Amino acid sequence: MQQKIVSKREEAQHIHNGHQRASSMLSKVPEIEAYISTREYPNDIPSNEIYVDVEAQSIFVPVNGVPIPFHISMIKNTVQPDPDRNSTYLRLNFFAPGQPLGKDVVPTTTSVIEEHGHSSIFVKEMLYRSHESRRLTAAYRMIQELRKRFRQHAAKAAEEADLVAQEKLVKMRDQRIPRMSDLTMRPFISGKKTTGTLEAHTNGLRFISKKHETVDLMYENIKHSLFQPCENEVMVLIHFHLKHPVIIGRKKTHDVQFFTEVVDASVALESGKSAMYDPDEIDEEQRERHLRKKLNDIFKEFCKKVERVSKHYQHKLEFDIPYRDLGFHGVPHREMVLIQPTVHCLVNLTETPFFIVELDHVEHVHFERCTLRATNFDMVIILKNLELAPISINAIPMGELDGIQEWLTDCTLTYTAGQASMAWKSLMNLVRNDDRFYEEYDETGQPKPAGWCFLQADDGEDEEMSDGDEDYHIEEDDEDDSDEDDDEDDDESEEDNDDHEDVADWESMDAESDEQPPA
Repeated sequence: MQQKIVSKREEAQHIHNGHQRASSMLSKVPEIEAYISTREYPNDIPSNEIYVDVEAQSIFVPVNGVPIPFHISMIKNTVQPDPDRNSTYLRLNFFAPGQPLGKDVVPTTTSVIEEHGHSSIFVKEMLYRSHESRRLTAAYRMIQELRKRFRQHAAKAAEEADLVAQEKLVKMRDQRIPRMSDLTMRPFISGKKTTGTLEAHTNGLRFISKKHETVDLMYENIKHSLFQPCENEVMVLIHFHLKHPVIIGRKKTHDVQFFTEVVDASVALESGKSAMYDPDEIDEEQRERHLRKKLNDIFKEFCKKVERVSKHYQHKLEFDIPYRDLGFHGVPHREMVLIQPTVHCLVNLTETPFFIVELDHVEHVHFERCTLRATNFDMVIILKNLELAPISINAIPMGELDGIQEWLTDCTLTYTAGQASMAWKSLMNLVRNDDRFYEEYDETGQPKPAGWCFLQADDGEDEEMSDGDEDYHIEEDDEDDSDEDDDEDDDESEEDNDDHEDVADWESMDAESDEQPPA
């Protein structure tokens, strides 16, 4: 037990150190540098006007007749106050120490203020006045447009910061290409719906939409591939969980899904109101049942072909099917869904946003609000990376608790249960700062719960009370048993006395018969 606890501590510390190194590498941002020297200034800068250099993303403002450049990232906002009779005004507000920066500030601006805020002088505000409103209005519009472009560029750069360059797709030409058409992809590339064809090639998959948009998924970038047949759902789908995110529809995503709807969702909702013995409804159900089976077979055959192609070209790709009989209902995001375990994950793939938890990343599972009177409980999944917030699944029916605990036992995952809801943000801060969290003794040598066992401590008093009640009932049962035994002994003694009396009567009758002479 002690070796297991020590290994857990070493593994958690290794993960924590790795994420600290990654965060320290990301925290090193470059300095803001509009121009290296004055030689790079544009040649046509006016001396007493505001000039916007779009290429260098800088603004020249006149100070005592000298143009001074400011990078656009240091400008907080621009305001045009109401003009008076003779003049028009333009105020420039800059980022400076001692004021809230906001969420839209780029990391370079934050690092400059934190590094030089205590040793340098910052300009907070500049106000300009002009008798010609046309020039200040034009400068105001150009500054606003430059700020908009800069924010878009910064957001895109932050989105693509952790992207990994993917290899190019190599098309398969020497044999027939496995292909499946009329598929809908999620997330959508553009518009409300993206439909097209999915093909398997030498080193990856390619999806071609009807608008000739392409999305490539390399075999080496696929971490988990899942095939969910259509049983009680309205769709049959193939889902890929990626190792490194890709950009689809200007957004970064780790999950890409291809599906086909067996029946429209609105039709599925209206089918519950149909008559029981309507022949048309029965025929429709039979056609729908045949369609489900046909689509399941088509998707299953395509998955087998993709596995054969990837194996032929020295790639490892295997499709996993969720275990529906082990599934349970819960609310991971906003609505009640069916959550199903697989060999490596715990997933819900039918509703968006997708819910996928890799079992290799799970450290411990805790059940909240587990009481006899409760109709549902909450499931909190604690990850091995303690820097990440725990994942919660709410409103799980109480009748599914035993099945979930048996599944966790089969997966060799530890779990605890408690009656109260925990403040996980402050609790995880305490766990991260506790160097003896996985040890059985504290710094003073006093025994303490090792690891996550302290979450089970809430039920200790109830268990002791329940044990005492059981002893009490056992003692009462013993007293009742003793009373019954006494009654049985009394009955047996009475029966023995009756037997002795009967024996005595028979003996007296035999003696009388011996004393009488024969006739």
